[in-house]
Amino acid sequence: MIHPTPSGTRDVLPDEMRELRAITEAMRAVFDRRGYGEVWTPTIEFEDVLRRGETGVDPAYRVFDDHGQVMALRPDMTVPIARVVATRYATAEPPLRFSYFAHAYRGVRPHRGQMREFLQAGIELVGAPGPDGTVEALTVLCEALDAVGLVGYRIALGTAALYPALLDTFDVPADVRDVLLAALHARDFVRLENEVDARGLHDALVRVPQLRGGPEVLDEVTGGEADGLRAVLGGLGADVAQRIVLDLGLARGLGYYTGSVFDVLDPALGEPLGGGGRYDDLLARFGRPLPAVGFALHVDRLHLALAGEERGTG
Repeated sequence: MIHPTPSGTRDVLPDEMRELRAITEAMRAVFDRRGYGEVWTPTIEFEDVLRRGETGVDPAYRVFDDHGQVMALRPDMTVPIARVVATRYATAEPPLRFSYFAHAYRGVRPHRGQMREFLQAGIELVGAPGPDGTVEALTVLCEALDAVGLVGYRIALGTAALYPALLDTFDVPADVRDVLLAALHARDFVRLENEVDARGLHDALVRVPQLRGGPEVLDEVTGGEADGLRAVLGGLGADVAQRIVLDLGLARGLGYYTGSVFDVLDPALGEPLGGGGRYDDLLARFGRPLPAVGFALHVDRLHLALAGEERGTG
């Protein structure tokens, strides 16, 4: 008799669990050494608290409590930690450093191999403005990936502020902005080009987000967004800088990012292993305006990438 698990979930058996535990313990040692205190928040939150984060991600599951209030399983840990900072650290002197290892839940299409339930490991650095806070987050990220033994990874670095600034520069109407941003978030540059051409908009709206490479790609753009990326690059140590690839079209799926954003890429896996960025406006929605930056790694994907690298060198 077969007793299936809910769609988008899976069982983890002892052999794999030992390997996942080795990964998380290696990262935990890095986070501890860097002064990031581990936190644990409820798996379930009031839905209006999660919506305050404006993540743009639908909860995987909703339930009602005994008072009729709508609850939802958290789609990430950044919003719950923002709530914790505003309520439990309302007068604490920043910067504040937190780490976590926790499951998150998102509404996806499981038939495409995506998971509704997945384990995240990450940090949040609250009260440290850019570029220094971003440099620290990227440095800790690389130290964590090095500690677990990943070799071939690269960090795609961009900024969530660049494309909205381009839309402002060319006076793109609000309804058209939404269409172009949706195409960009989907990395559908064919659709983006078609939409821009159909409306007779400036070709920079297609050309700029496809720029990738070293610091020289910043010569193609002007403004504070490019200067911010230059400042981040200038603050990185050589061991981290060699991992960076600029991607001026990078747009992460969560809606609260305001500045530098980044994805972790590895040739052993065809999708990002995780990522993060700056969310300087999020804490203000919970009553304590502070700049912040963080990242989350998808532990299952990291495990697959490590296995893929081992097969490639075996």
